[in-house]
Amino acid sequence: MTEFRTEHDSMGDVQVPAQAYYGAQTQRAVENFPVSGWTLRPEMIQAMGLVKWACGIANRDLGKLTGTGKNPLNAQQVDAMLNAAKEVVSGKFNSEFPIDVFQTGSGTSSNMNCNEVISNRAIEATGGNRFEMKKPIHPNDHVNMGQSTNDTFPTAIHVAVAISIHKTLIPALSRFADVLKSKAQRWDKIIKIGRTHLADATPLRLGQEFGGFARQLELSVGRAQRALEAVLELPVGGTAVGSGINTHPEFGRRTCEALASETGLGFFEAVNHFEGNAQRDGLVECHGQLRVIATTLFNVANNIRWLGSGPRCGFYEIMLPDRQPGSSIMPGKVNPVMCESLMQVAARVIGNDQTVAFSGATGGQFQLNIMMPIMGHATLESVALMAQGTTAFIDLCALDMEANADACEASVEKSLAMVTSLNPYVGYEKAAALAKEAFKSGKTIRELCREQNILPEDQLAKALDPWAMTEPQA
Repeated sequence: MTEFRTEHDSMGDVQVPAQAYYGAQTQRAVENFPVSGWTLRPEMIQAMGLVKWACGIANRDLGKLTGTGKNPLNAQQVDAMLNAAKEVVSGKFNSEFPIDVFQTGSGTSSNMNCNEVISNRAIEATGGNRFEMKKPIHPNDHVNMGQSTNDTFPTAIHVAVAISIHKTLIPALSRFADVLKSKAQRWDKIIKIGRTHLADATPLRLGQEFGGFARQLELSVGRAQRALEAVLELPVGGTAVGSGINTHPEFGRRTCEALASETGLGFFEAVNHFEGNAQRDGLVECHGQLRVIATTLFNVANNIRWLGSGPRCGFYEIMLPDRQPGSSIMPGKVNPVMCESLMQVAARVIGNDQTVAFSGATGGQFQLNIMMPIMGHATLESVALMAQGTTAFIDLCALDMEANADACEASVEKSLAMVTSLNPYVGYEKAAALAKEAFKSGKTIRELCREQNILPEDQLAKALDPWAMTEPQA
């Protein structure tokens, strides 16, 4: 049976789990929002800790923590507060953040959750009793000094998203692009039939096809970088409504500089704090880029899935590694499970984009957007899903897939699209008639041309050379 202690806030007494580092305001939120069971993502918790650390650095260097306020801290207490924030960054206290994502729209509950954890941990580290009502290192007066949830929570969202994109998504996409480039180079001599509208088209090389996929991923890396850049501007320093009430004029800049120095990312203070507090357009822009990346991942995975279809009655131009039995009733069946996993990831991200866009458009009234927790959750989920899904696809599918050269080349000579290269010699109408006749008779274009003496043999060989069809000809 869980034991409790009594905590007190401005609304009265609250029963809090006895050993919890959080306090009354966190517990009230736990009781008020029994909605989804989804708590803040670890990336968000750790970013909140990092923002509190950077705010503490700024207030320390400005002399605010030790020189002003009702209860100035000493140097030991300041260090303890900063170290406690860093412990949150390390993930040590992730379990102390129990509040549901679907909470107050500003994220106030989670901001106070972070303030309470850092306060109590700092008190403990300085030899004090973290369970006492009176807090010598106070969650509001010290940890939250010069801040409002309205500027620090969206700051933490931006920081979490930027770090996640930088550390996980961009490396995964870059690696995927490299793997596809390698396949394109290896398979550049394999000729196959192209397809448009799912119908036979002119020949191309398998390497060219995969080179196109590789370019899609190269472009995705650029989009991920632009997504990161969209969240580098931070609202910290705006406090409640953007006016900067109760904070030092240099606080926002100094906090951003501390964050930039610590992460190596180019964070900077909002140009206009009223915009920075009120609107989440940067996050909407960021997720818009993530949505485009998701469409690319879906497209590439689905194309590879089609190319691997078979093995007897599909294209089977690519042989995908067998990962698991594919059917509970059909023995020996193996399905393209990694392709389908990544496609589902992409579908989820596209859905998340609707959540973020709608929240950005409708959640911002006057000086605050009240949809921030779900916007942050959805964006961080999208980044994590694509980074992890892409990595799994590389490791468990892309690296070990092989070309089926025989299947690729077998269809080229039979294709009616071979007739396209005869256009310069016989004209479109005659070429179309040959294609129809070939389809009815079951003969190849080359066989019909020989029967009807359409072209001398040397010209015919040149015109129907599949390799020549894969590149422009002067």
